[in-house]
Amino acid sequence: MDQTKQEAMPLCVTVAVDSFKGSLTSLEAGRAVEEGIKRVCPDAKVRVRPLADGGEGTVDALAAGLGGEKRTVRVCGPLGREQAVDCTYGVIGDLAVIEMAGAAGLPLVPKEKRNPLHTTTFGVGQVIGDALDRGCRRFLIGIGGSATNDGGAGMLQALGFDLTDADGNPIPGGAAGLFALEHISSAAARPELAACAFRVACDVNNPLCGENGASAIFGPQKGADAQMVRRMDAGLRRFAEKTKEVFSGADENIPGSGAAGGLGFALRTYLHAELLSGVEVVLQETKLEEALKDADVVVTGEGRLDGQTAMGKAPVGVAKLAKKLPVFPYVANQRSMLYIENLTEFVRLLIDDEAAGMFCPQNNEYTNTSDMVNWIAHANGKGILMVRGFTWALKLLRFVSPTVDKAFGSLCYDFALSRYSRDYCVKTLEQSILETEKT
Repeated sequence: MDQTKQEAMPLCVTVAVDSFKGSLTSLEAGRAVEEGIKRVCPDAKVRVRPLADGGEGTVDALAAGLGGEKRTVRVCGPLGREQAVDCTYGVIGDLAVIEMAGAAGLPLVPKEKRNPLHTTTFGVGQVIGDALDRGCRRFLIGIGGSATNDGGAGMLQALGFDLTDADGNPIPGGAAGLFALEHISSAAARPELAACAFRVACDVNNPLCGENGASAIFGPQKGADAQMVRRMDAGLRRFAEKTKEVFSGADENIPGSGAAGGLGFALRTYLHAELLSGVEVVLQETKLEEALKDADVVVTGEGRLDGQTAMGKAPVGVAKLAKKLPVFPYVANQRSMLYIENLTEFVRLLIDDEAAGMFCPQNNEYTNTSDMVNWIAHANGKGILMVRGFTWALKLLRFVSPTVDKAFGSLCYDFALSRYSRDYCVKTLEQSILETEKT
């Protein structure tokens, strides 16, 4: 038996780090980690993926990390037509990444003017409309940090939905306008919306109305007093009831409906959006799970790891994703494995040739147990996380159990032992595993 030495495979590292607010973007932080790894392990294969939780920084992370572009459009701010703001969103192919706070966020309203009875989401609808004009048909919208409580009525009006009073006039902007609402029609809504898919980064579970609703929980931080909270809640209830007359599936109690002052309700009901965890949406779009399947090490983090991190921030999302993958120790070993069809073919050739003697049929290739496990997992559509650093433990265990040595030790034969190779065409081990798993 020839114990040949297996060259170590280069370390494979996936880096997915959230932004360090005020200091580093997600990609800047990731590149810094990559540089540090390369200093210690020059041959390491490092992949940096953008990371965000659907809030501030999501546009920058995805647009830069996925090779998209950023576009800035002038729209109405949360104070309505008296206020023009520049909102930047990301475009990646037919995907638009929008942060509603860029058009209707609380920082856009001076403290002395904060009154959620009158702030509007009209600008959010204008941003969506601009993306539609550019051919975008998939939307990822983060709805944190709003200054509004209009149930998304302003956004809907900007997209062509008719929300009118008893005289057929458009209702005024803001939560106060909901009291004048009598009729809703989607007849004039932008036709492109029917071909669009909306996913919403929504990290709150509040319903639209009630003691845990949008007005009661989030109204005070937007400038509402107790009386305003009660009035806004009544307006949202009216909006929900009028919506049910047109959309039978409307449900103000769906978790997340109260996000962004009821914008979650409008997006789900009128635009058929999925309300998802912000981290979940970003991880889906960046296809991070694919980058984890053959990673030896996964590096994640954010500017500050604390109790909020454990509540569902981006690093926890990465950790949960990595945890889904089965863990198998990467072991540098060698062995020659033989597929049963190759063995039968070898025996047939011996019989046909009336050969006699001792033969050692083999694949003419050496492989790792780790490679075998990976191939088997992939053949079954599964991912697996290879973790280095177990070699020392396995070496110790070899003295305890011979099974460990059989599974992870090297098992290589000298090719000279095989005296019969003419016309012997073998399938590779990877091909063999794929065929075996398919059957």
